[in-house]
Amino acid sequence: MTIRTRAVVLALSAASVLWTVSAATAQQIPVKLGILADMGGAYSDIGGMGVVEATKLAIEDFRKRPGADKLKIDLVHADSQNKTDIAAGIARRWIDNEGVDAILDLPTSAVALATIPVIQEKNKVALVTAAATSDITGKSCSPNAVHWTYDTWAVSRGTAAAVTKAGGKTWFFVTADYAFGHALERDAGAVVVENGGKVLGAVRHPFENKDFASYLLQAQGSGAQIIGLTNAGADTINTIKQAAEFGIGLDGKQKLAGMLLFITDIHSLGLKVAQGLNLTTAFYWDLDEKTRDFGNRFAARHGGRYPSMTQAGAYSSTLAYLTAVQKAGSAKDGRAVLAAMRDAGTFDDPLFGPTTLRIDGRAVHRMLLLQVKKPEESKKPWDYFNVVATIPAEEAFRPLKDGGCPLVK
Repeated sequence: MTIRTRAVVLALSAASVLWTVSAATAQQIPVKLGILADMGGAYSDIGGMGVVEATKLAIEDFRKRPGADKLKIDLVHADSQNKTDIAAGIARRWIDNEGVDAILDLPTSAVALATIPVIQEKNKVALVTAAATSDITGKSCSPNAVHWTYDTWAVSRGTAAAVTKAGGKTWFFVTADYAFGHALERDAGAVVVENGGKVLGAVRHPFENKDFASYLLQAQGSGAQIIGLTNAGADTINTIKQAAEFGIGLDGKQKLAGMLLFITDIHSLGLKVAQGLNLTTAFYWDLDEKTRDFGNRFAARHGGRYPSMTQAGAYSSTLAYLTAVQKAGSAKDGRAVLAAMRDAGTFDDPLFGPTTLRIDGRAVHRMLLLQVKKPEESKKPWDYFNVVATIPAEEAFRPLKDGGCPLVK
């Protein structure tokens, strides 16, 4: 072979390799996820960068599945600052200019309700894993939104029912004064009345409040047996800490009931303060072999901190979404992707167990009623709960017919 001939062969071989690589790249399905979370505010502990780590774990685990190499997956994240205008603006920019196909987390109910219409207009997908209001699958339901982890109806149904049935018949609520708090107070109050209790009143406080003295005094003055905390994150932590300073919950006359508590809240409070509290959650890392595996892998990457249910929801929903994109053959048509997810029927989610996606966007799975352990009962780091009951999927969430979702016929 002459030098000239060899050069021609090498050139043709290089061109063939480049063509093969280009063809393989062209055949890949591009899909881009955007995490819109609270990175530094009241909900950063339950979400924040932990959501990013959980989503990365989901992408890594998905890539181990057969055929997963057909998807070219990218990930971006941003701080919503818990402001509706900022969140909606980021969502619009991501979709219009950066090719984002699905947005997950959405840390507050107000942010979710403001952002979902933008996502619907662009026919992309909202994976709501952090916002709580049950209106997301009720009057404000969307064909482009999935409410994955929990909602105000579900957490109220577990905790408020258990406390009322145990003898806590009179209630007074301390409520975060925005969409989430209002929905949680509404849903919890309905459960109290349904189980033979009575709501004596409520007081509402600003979001990200610091001083709860006046609100707690009103709750104490109500004479209610149960002070229901219809707030979340740092607001709940501050309420419980300041209640202890007033002796509320310690003298036996009145008890606190947190309607939305996370494992990260218990970690911040400590078992000495939090012991005995009931809470309803979609996820506990120490429940079984699969949840422990995820919890330990997550903690190893997140400074030893174990996952909240919203962080677990990011992992779970990402896996389900990517599976649906693979089935649909494209991420561009959001409604088609969600149709593929619904068509999967009931699938065995590694963290939440058997899960089904309904037409109203509600992901239906089991919920857990937990009780915070006494300090002497905890045997290892983040060993915080006893499982009181498992709430079956068919009981855990509001019946489809009762939500008022316009998509339900």
